[in-house]
Amino acid sequence: MSGKLTHLSLSSITVEPLTKKNWEKFLALFGDKGACGNCWCMYYRLSKSEFQEGKFDDGNRLAMKELVFSNSPTGVLAIYEGRAIAWCAFAPREDFVKLKKSRVHKPIDDQKVWSLPCTFIHKDFRRQGVSVALLKGLINYAKTTEIKIIEAYPTIPTQEKLPDSFAWIGLYKSFERAGFKIVDRTSKYRPMVRYEL
Repeated sequence: MSGKLTHLSLSSITVEPLTKKNWEKFLALFGDKGACGNCWCMYYRLSKSEFQEGKFDDGNRLAMKELVFSNSPTGVLAIYEGRAIAWCAFAPREDFVKLKKSRVHKPIDDQKVWSLPCTFIHKDFRRQGVSVALLKGLINYAKTTEIKIIEAYPTIPTQEKLPDSFAWIGLYKSFERAGFKIVDRTSKYRPMVRYEL
């Protein structure tokens, strides 16, 4: 499928965790490039050298598959008409190595939080409200679990139109529309936001 879909029904989007059962839908969404540059959403989970090494010989894809097939929490998919159209990484904060080393997104307290460090929306479905639908679906999913706090680190663009390749951390306005609140402004353009369940 290619070309912009003009009649996307946001109310028809469902959100579900990535598992062995929908792994093939995840593969189809991420495509040959692993979303972007063979990332396979492993950027936040690995050290810089491990991540770079994983860009070759399917390393990052296999690392993600190992997590999924061992039932580790990895993220959620937005499903529309039977296919995955969007994704966000979602797991306990401590699962993301890069967050542990972040100078601007250090933990602000000792509460147990689940982090959402990145999102990916298929190019045919961008700029149609999918990100807000994805976040609201994630919140509804989290309500069925023991998760109490969702934390994310979106960007507040400094220019009118942000290139898609820079939007993978999520746009603050989408999080705001989904009900997230800023809890830390150490980074002026990358606030820490939370949704408390």
